[in-house]
Amino acid sequence: MTGEEGRPRVGALSTWTTRRWLRVGVALSLAILALLGATGAWVLSRTATISKDLVDVRSPALTTAIRLETAILNQETGIRGYGLTGTPDFISPYRRGLSEQKANEARLAELLKGDSEGRKDLSAVQEAVARWQESFARPVAAAPPGTPSPLAGERAREGKKAFDRVRNALNGQQERLRAERARARDDLMATTAMRNWVFASIGALIVLLTALIFEGLRRGINRPLEQLGTEARTIAGGEFDHDITPTGPADLRRLSGEIDFMRRRLVRELAFSEEARLRLDAQAAELQRSNAELEQFAYVASHDLQEPLRKVSSFTQLLQRRYAGQLDARADQYIDFAVDGANRMQVLINDLLDFSRVGRLHNAHKNVDLDTVLARTLSTLSVAIEEADATIALDPLPTLVADPTQMGMLWQNLLGNAVKFRRPGTPPEIRVTAEREGELWRFTITDNGIGIEPEYADKVFVIFQRLHTKDAYSGSGIGLAMCKKIVEFHGGTIGVDPEYREGARITFTLAPEPPEAIGPSTLPEATRSGAEHAP
Repeated sequence: MTGEEGRPRVGALSTWTTRRWLRVGVALSLAILALLGATGAWVLSRTATISKDLVDVRSPALTTAIRLETAILNQETGIRGYGLTGTPDFISPYRRGLSEQKANEARLAELLKGDSEGRKDLSAVQEAVARWQESFARPVAAAPPGTPSPLAGERAREGKKAFDRVRNALNGQQERLRAERARARDDLMATTAMRNWVFASIGALIVLLTALIFEGLRRGINRPLEQLGTEARTIAGGEFDHDITPTGPADLRRLSGEIDFMRRRLVRELAFSEEARLRLDAQAAELQRSNAELEQFAYVASHDLQEPLRKVSSFTQLLQRRYAGQLDARADQYIDFAVDGANRMQVLINDLLDFSRVGRLHNAHKNVDLDTVLARTLSTLSVAIEEADATIALDPLPTLVADPTQMGMLWQNLLGNAVKFRRPGTPPEIRVTAEREGELWRFTITDNGIGIEPEYADKVFVIFQRLHTKDAYSGSGIGLAMCKKIVEFHGGTIGVDPEYREGARITFTLAPEPPEAIGPSTLPEATRSGAEHAP
């Protein structure tokens, strides 16, 4: 019978989970073992009962009955000898037999108190013995000793008949006791055989259940899990289109389905990621091409601008020297503007070239002693420091793996700014510190200058961003942007401390060893050559 989509309908057992199979199997096994255990307990109890009855009742009863017969036979022998001879020695066995008879009768009565047939046999024996004693034994025993008792001869026939009845009663009692003992023995043997069979069955069933449990676990859990693991390893090996076949109980099939759903989703995600990667690769290639074109344009433009700019600057300066004072004041002002603009344009182009070279042309990492770099920087800035009457306090600086040229540019820009942006009439006081912070080194440059407002803390690191006019403070607005590029190229960060209000405090970090950096640009050789030889 099939469902709506032509697939066979799953039976009720196929919806059972591993837990349900285990619960049902364990419950069934426990029920069977409990039944066999109860049967074994009953058989053991029955065996013990029969053994106790045989050992404590049947065998002692038969033995006591035989002793009772012996005691009665001793009485008959003693009475018969005393009656025939009158000798007093014959009366002793009779009297001893009476004593033993009473003891054995009491013992039998105790043993047979739960056996009505046995008590009837005992009563029959007691009645027969009582009639024999009353009719023959007591009268003979009462005769005076020394002479034969006349009653022994007169009642010999009658006494013999009475004692024969005693014998018959004793024989009947013993035969029934023997039969009961034989029946108990047979019952014990049968019960013992049943006990052995029950316990053998329990052992066999335990072995069978153990085998069934292990086989069920192997087929229902181990094999599906092994198959699922094999298919998972196949998928992990790269065959992402490999379908997972659900097997085993319902929960394992559900798990297989969920893993297969995850596989399909991962395949979709991988396809999407691959598509995105291809798009990113294409965009990266396009961006690299665009950057290469921009770098080529920047270098070529900078190189080509140098010569006409030098001509403009040279001729405007010639005009200034030759015609200064010969024209009107407005013409002199125009010439000053042209000369200043040409000079600032040349400075700006040179700064742009230095900014673009960070991480490209200056990329020779080696051990750099920052104390030496800082000393060289202070020597370069000595004129400005002396003019500003600046005081610089230095902490010992570490040795790092870095590009020495870039380190010089970094310290020169930071210390130059600290000297340049001073308060009017106040000599600059600058302090340089360095301390280890985890895996990085943190450096601070603190001054007592005009400071940086917190709202401009990020703006100052953007290229061409100036907070003051060129008349107030000279510069191109590239210095801190270049510092940020150098610090980030060496695996660190740079920023302004907004909590410091006494001036400006620039903090930056450097790694002992910078991350793997990209080497010189992959620009065409002709472009790089032109750029590197630009003035």
